Amino acid sequence: MKRFTGLIAGVAGLLAGCTAILTQPVAAADYPTRSVHIIVGYPAGGSTDIVARLIGNWLSVKLGQQFIVENRPGAGNNIGTEAVAKAAPDGYTMLLVNPANTINASLYKKLSFTFLKDIDPVANVIEVPNVMEVHPDVPAKTVAEFIAYAKANPDKINVASSGNGTSIHLSGELFKMMTGLKLTHVPYKGSAPMLTDLLGGQVQVTFDNLPSSIAHIRAGKLRPLGVSTSKRSPELPDVPTIAETVPGYEASAFFGFGVPRGTPKEIVDVLNKQINLALKDPDMLAKLKDLGGAPVPGTPADFGKFLEAETAKWEKVVNAANLSVQ
Repeated sequence: MKRFTGLIAGVAGLLAGCTAILTQPVAAADYPTRSVHIIVGYPAGGSTDIVARLIGNWLSVKLGQQFIVENRPGAGNNIGTEAVAKAAPDGYTMLLVNPANTINASLYKKLSFTFLKDIDPVANVIEVPNVMEVHPDVPAKTVAEFIAYAKANPDKINVASSGNGTSIHLSGELFKMMTGLKLTHVPYKGSAPMLTDLLGGQVQVTFDNLPSSIAHIRAGKLRPLGVSTSKRSPELPDVPTIAETVPGYEASAFFGFGVPRGTPKEIVDVLNKQINLALKDPDMLAKLKDLGGAPVPGTPADFGKFLEAETAKWEKVVNAANLSVQ
């Protein structure tokens, strides 16, 4: 009797295992069967939000379910990232990955998650320059003129960022470190409120992601002094690089997608395939070009290697500048 009971239990366990193996690919093949939430760690209106909505709309059309952008700002992008890190790994929660994720890994000393371990990469979307820009009342039309002005007014110039740990913040810190300037850092909860105060003259300078500032630059409401990448931006061909004045200066922003660790590979592959198809679509490419971004197609593994390299890069800057956020 005991042998018979054990045999039945063994068969039941085998069948359960086979069922799990068979149902996972079927579930992935049917994915998605309900709405998917894309978590953005910043308020609506900034670069991260714009990219999330562009790709979210594409995925909604192509995959037949709504991809809903959910803004969860705060703690330098960490609130949104934590929510995704702790979400079920079923493909129904995605993260808009951005430079803050690779920076915060060393900037914040007490996080409840480990970005590279708890978020699986899906796909990169675009890389964009940051642009050093000032309110028109600032009497500087070049990076060199700004450096001279800041040296004559130590601790009187406010450099704004979209939050502690963002690429905007670290681009400013890198500039301060390489020039020796004394600027007061003013963090905001996102690019949109930061730009509101910059446009109003409450702060004087920022190193914003080009997508969220380019319309203001083209309208003459903000004055660009330099782009943060090693080469000039095709969208601002007359604006020099910061490195032309500060040799060796280089920084860039990127926007991609991740999912909770352990999300089935089949689902990750579905998302990656569709995002890469979006990056070949002429209409999508035109919209990304208008934002000042260059598409970065690739595999989940490609994006993973990129994230590892960015994390190591910014760790060096954080340590050199002796930055820390609890």
